[in-house]
Amino acid sequence: DERFIEGRRRHVLEEYHKLQDLNRRHASVLVVGAGFIGVEWATEIEYFFPDVKLTIIDALPRCLGPLPDAAAEYCSEYMHAAGIKEFYDCKYDAKNPDFWSKIDLPNKADVEYVCIGVKASNYFMPTETLSEKGPGGGGWILMDMTLAVKTREGKVWSADDQGYGRIYAVGDCNYGCVDAPGKKPDDWPIPPIPKISYPGEEEAVIATRNIEYIDRLVYQGKKTDAFGSPLAPAPMHWPWGAGMFATSLGPDDACFVAGANWVKNSGLMCVWGSPCAVQKEIIEASKVDECAFGIVGRLIWHFVHHTPVHLFGGGPRWGY
Repeated sequence: DERFIEGRRRHVLEEYHKLQDLNRRHASVLVVGAGFIGVEWATEIEYFFPDVKLTIIDALPRCLGPLPDAAAEYCSEYMHAAGIKEFYDCKYDAKNPDFWSKIDLPNKADVEYVCIGVKASNYFMPTETLSEKGPGGGGWILMDMTLAVKTREGKVWSADDQGYGRIYAVGDCNYGCVDAPGKKPDDWPIPPIPKISYPGEEEAVIATRNIEYIDRLVYQGKKTDAFGSPLAPAPMHWPWGAGMFATSLGPDDACFVAGANWVKNSGLMCVWGSPCAVQKEIIEASKVDECAFGIVGRLIWHFVHHTPVHLFGGGPRWGY
């Protein structure tokens, strides 16, 4: 049961022993999906279990579909040098013998890891609050510009007697955008946001700040903040950090993309190789330290989501 840390620990240990056995048998492994999750998983297996025969496929023309060409080429070159077979423009069809022949595995793979897509798990929410479309066929919690849960008709769900939302949706559970009927995603109030950690944390900061604002308005009778500006729930924006992707290529290599947005292949690969691997180690160590309430981690990460002044992007000028 991975709701508990012991269940997660046991799963990791079970997978480790499984991979040890595959390595001992020189088994073949197919990774379906060459997004950053599939690429990271394939290269981790190759590094720690070098006798496993790896193949990675994707339905798109190359790996790292939405990221810039430079990052895709860098990762593809790494996988090629590591002996990982790559097949693109290739739809996964495990029941079709022609599919296996096409990827040079006529006897099929010993193990398949499917690393494609995401699936909503919001069964606890009323149907009226869930999207009819979206990744995995829909079922994501709809939210308005303040991240308050709304209905399919656009009304705030569980609003109080003054119209303020009392239930908020942040992170992977929400729809990840605020659409506008009849307009293209580029023109939506909030275009689609990647389901990665940074936007989830940014949304949590905004939602909790809105709860504080509503508490001051409703229960403390305050109408302005310390600077005299009117108090009101803050609107969400497309967070600039949602365009940062660090893709590991084993423990000693990686590439980092910054400046990406909802436009396909946007962004710039600005760090790569061993410096990027060190960068990822620093991110991981400092983030874990923050979660453990360590002073170093908190000093590093507090201002990431509590930037005092925004000079660019959609956030408020003076931060949240």
